Amino acid sequence: MIQFTANMKHILTIIPTIAIALSSSAHAAEEAKTIKQLNLMELFYAGGWVMYPLAGLSVIAATLCLLYLFTIRQNSVVSDRFMDAAEAMIRSRDLQGLTAFARRQSESMARITQRVLDFIIANPSVTLAEVREITESEGSRQAGILTSRVSYLSDIGNVAPMLGLLGTVIGMIQSFNDLSTGSEGVKQMALSSGISVALITTAAGLIIAIPTMLAYAFFRTRTQRYIGEMEAASSHLVALLQTLTVRAPSAANGNNASAANGRSKEYTMPSSDA
Repeated sequence: MIQFTANMKHILTIIPTIAIALSSSAHAAEEAKTIKQLNLMELFYAGGWVMYPLAGLSVIAATLCLLYLFTIRQNSVVSDRFMDAAEAMIRSRDLQGLTAFARRQSESMARITQRVLDFIIANPSVTLAEVREITESEGSRQAGILTSRVSYLSDIGNVAPMLGLLGTVIGMIQSFNDLSTGSEGVKQMALSSGISVALITTAAGLIIAIPTMLAYAFFRTRTQRYIGEMEAASSHLVALLQTLTVRAPSAANGNNASAANGRSKEYTMPSSDA
């Protein structure tokens, strides 16, 4: 009986401790639930004015990704359909028809073909070396256009973390400014609020920058692959145009023509009527 009474006293002593522990756990769970209920808009407003340009950058980056996904394709750079048609027209010596066909197309290879054929038609006595130079020049210009379009994603990926860092600096400045005035409790609350703003903007900048840089790497790789195919197609175009060349009539006549024109020509491109 005495032992039973001692056990009951021990149990009664433990019950308040268990109750306090359960109460603390319930309170912690309630606080965690309250924290989880913070939505994106509350975080956005808590980040301050820096969140607005960051939101603008995120919209621009998403728009560019969708635009590049549908515009940076193989058919928009060089397509088999265009190259087959160009080869057929060159073999049939229809340079005027090929020029008109290239003018109606929007792909990069069509712009190169149009530029080269316009130069050949305007200068029937052009040499093959000059044709190759024009082809390389226009090819470099088209490659630069493709590369510069994708570089906008890289710019956004670099600017977003810097804006986030700016928000961090502003938040810390506000925190230490508020820390110098007010009571002790107000100082602690102000410091916590400023640090929260700093962390939110930094996180937002990284959230925008990381996927943007991944998208930039993806589209840069795709662009470089298409540029390589465009260079190969340009070389094939020059090889096809070389089949239209004819030797100068004779050494004597060639020397006379060279003296008249002030330069020597190993090859002469035919006129568009040929």
